Amino acid sequence: MIGLLGIRKNTPLEIREKFIIKPKKHREYMNELLKDLNEVVILATCNRTEIYFNASFNKEELLKKIFDTFNWDYEYRSYIFITSDEDVYRHLFEVCAGFHSKILGEDQILGQIKDAYEEALSIKAVSQELHRLFQEAVTCGKRFRKEAKLYEIPVSSASIVVNEAITHGCSRFMLLGYGEVGQLVMKYLISNNIDVVYLIVRNSKISDEIHDERVKVISFEEKNQYIDEVECIISCTSAPHPVVKRDDINEGGDRLVIYDLSVPRDVEKEVALIERTEVYNIDTISRIDDENKKLRKEKMEEHRYIMTKYMNEYKEWLKLRSISPTIKRLKSLGNEVYQNRIETFEHKSNSEKDIALARKLIKSTSDFYINRAIEVIKEETLKGCGDEWIKIIEKIFMTKE
Repeated sequence: MIGLLGIRKNTPLEIREKFIIKPKKHREYMNELLKDLNEVVILATCNRTEIYFNASFNKEELLKKIFDTFNWDYEYRSYIFITSDEDVYRHLFEVCAGFHSKILGEDQILGQIKDAYEEALSIKAVSQELHRLFQEAVTCGKRFRKEAKLYEIPVSSASIVVNEAITHGCSRFMLLGYGEVGQLVMKYLISNNIDVVYLIVRNSKISDEIHDERVKVISFEEKNQYIDEVECIISCTSAPHPVVKRDDINEGGDRLVIYDLSVPRDVEKEVALIERTEVYNIDTISRIDDENKKLRKEKMEEHRYIMTKYMNEYKEWLKLRSISPTIKRLKSLGNEVYQNRIETFEHKSNSEKDIALARKLIKSTSDFYINRAIEVIKEETLKGCGDEWIKIIEKIFMTKE
């Protein structure tokens, strides 16, 4: 059974922060979960924590197992949901298409799902139904975005905050973190007419990758020397604790806009109490996006049929997979009948030419009826009548002589 454990919609940010999964420990966690589950994929992003799995499970036992594995506080289990089968398929396809993103239709999530799937694949944490589900979902997501032409309305938390900052007249920036989101932010920043970006990283070698005089790479230890020179701070690190604190910022000075794209939050809550600061977290940033949301939603709803097509194909694959043992038995029987008949003929004939011809005729006859039986089983399985027809086919073909 395919299942999904995730955080309930509209769970407050301060609660979501309690369900963080450290990226460096994904493989360790998956290997631990595989002791009780057949397959597992961990999808953990700045705004999403979901565990996909394949197993026979008791809901309460599974919850305890997962909470123990991630060292989550069981007191918060009411914020977690578990669903299974068709609800999981639909959810994953919709996530790939961007329907469940804070920024409707954003394109980062598809790459994150692909990375999560490939990470699970690399340690053989997927190999069966979940393996096929993620393949279909990623393929569906790519086609959905291409045919819906969502690229005509470029959107991501990175693009939104940069556009907002530029619109508000900011030209001097500080960017903390240079992971996937940080690199997107930098791409959007340097494509605009800005004065300077102080890039705060722990790895100074990153400066070798950036060839723009407006970008100054400095360390976290040095950031406070420049923090009062900027008009906008964008923070997107993977740190488990705040990296921008109230004590880092002087009370006096010009207006300072801060965008915090991280979960857990990079910016200490008290920073918002400083009179000259405006602090936006991932939830408030999503509300900035209202202008283009309606247009994207219309485009996405028009192309929902793509998801329906891929989901139906996956459900058909599951149904046909369930009859694969019967198909193997039929093919084996066909070969057995062929071998028995040709051996009998060989004993009665001395002509190599006749034997060669008999091989072709007997094999083609056997294959014709076996393949037709298989086609019927597949057709009737997809109609929901597979069990009855399997019994009929078995009675016709598999009854011992």
